[in-house]
Amino acid sequence: MNLSEYIEYDAIGLAQLITSGQVTAHEVQQVARQAIESVNPELNALVGDLFDVPLPYSVDGPFAGVPFAIKDLVLHAQGVPTRLGSRLAGQGVPFPYDTDLMTRFKQAGLATLGRTSCPEFGFNASTEPLANGPTRNPWDTSRSSGGSSGGSSALVAARALPVAHANDGGGSIRIPSAWCGLVGLKPTRGRTPVGPDYDEPLSGLGIEFAVTRTVRDAAALLDAVNGPGTGDKYEIASPARPYAAEVGTPSGHLRIAMTTRAWSGAPLDKEHAQAVESIGRELASLGHRVEEASPQLDWEAFLKSQLPIWTAFLADGAVALAAALGVELGPDVLEAVTLNCVEYGRRTTAIDLYAAQRTCNFISRSVGAFFRDYDVLVTPTVATLPPQLGYLNQNDPSLDPLGWLDKVFTVVPFTPLFNVTGQPAMSLPLAQSSDGLPIGVQFVAHYGDEATLFRLAAQLEQALPWASRRPPVVAAR
Repeated sequence: MNLSEYIEYDAIGLAQLITSGQVTAHEVQQVARQAIESVNPELNALVGDLFDVPLPYSVDGPFAGVPFAIKDLVLHAQGVPTRLGSRLAGQGVPFPYDTDLMTRFKQAGLATLGRTSCPEFGFNASTEPLANGPTRNPWDTSRSSGGSSGGSSALVAARALPVAHANDGGGSIRIPSAWCGLVGLKPTRGRTPVGPDYDEPLSGLGIEFAVTRTVRDAAALLDAVNGPGTGDKYEIASPARPYAAEVGTPSGHLRIAMTTRAWSGAPLDKEHAQAVESIGRELASLGHRVEEASPQLDWEAFLKSQLPIWTAFLADGAVALAAALGVELGPDVLEAVTLNCVEYGRRTTAIDLYAAQRTCNFISRSVGAFFRDYDVLVTPTVATLPPQLGYLNQNDPSLDPLGWLDKVFTVVPFTPLFNVTGQPAMSLPLAQSSDGLPIGVQFVAHYGDEATLFRLAAQLEQALPWASRRPPVVAAR
């Protein structure tokens, strides 16, 4: 297998080649290393070097031997240093155990070759940490690849990997997927395990999964890793049948709401609005009932609810890590915005946090009532094309925590609501700008209903295929 052949396959395709004996897993992994090393000098998507050998994996898993990488945040593998995108962690802190999802990735047969970059503590929609430098977008290297799963998304978009780990606390799977031209599914809260380190990371906002290039890869991977971990706080209903079986299954005639208006009132790039309107017409032509409608949301209350949740979570992590390492928190180890947020979080009271969670409860119930009348909501994934590197500067000392949240959510106003509600949401690369940059469209379904998203996404993948698109920075140049 050579690079030109390798980049044509998604994860399922590579797994089929390996299991049929047409290629060996080692051969595929060696080409993947070559692919990563060919694009990483331009993208800066890795943290450290590739591992000398892949992390152990099951040869009996559905993805046996398929190359993979893990985001350097939350999820971790036994003995592998984790840096969290921060200078605070030095060269990385190794854990003596796998997280539950890491164990499932190994059981699925994914061959982990390295770690991918993220912003400091994942608190940015762009991946530009001082600890690792900016990760660049393979479609335009002057622009952001998104965040916080920017490293994973850049490598998958450049076809150096077919799939990579990602997580999402306010859009961190969907945002980089939109800006890099990928399929980005944030599963339902509770669908994938977050233990044993957490029961509800970010007060339930944080979700773990991956970024892919095809719908079928997302479905098959969710089949392989979904379900509660040992001792999980909550357990949601299992899918009625494998998600892979939903891909290609007729979706029926769905009731679809569509909006291009950000709840914050933030301006929307014209081409993003046009993309969603075009998809609305396409959905109607496919037999779905489409109408302009949107949940109502008090954005100011929503934004204020996010402040104690994010800052308390940051403070808890940073203070604990600093204490364990014997390091004093300050500008030498934390970026300016992160430090401001940690200080704010240390002043946050339990009453503040409960009040924020009470607001989130009201919001979730209001949005749930809206979905009584609709199967799916369609929105832009983000409000703009990928910003120039440096715009979302997490080391800007002039920004207080609320100012930072407002700046980030102005660029990405459509994703964070569904971390609060816990609903499954998926970004699909259904359009391109006049400059050839990817434009993502977000689809949101009922709590627990990834099946509808997979059926609809597969229908759109067939009607409006994106597989032939290549960014300028691609592994087989």
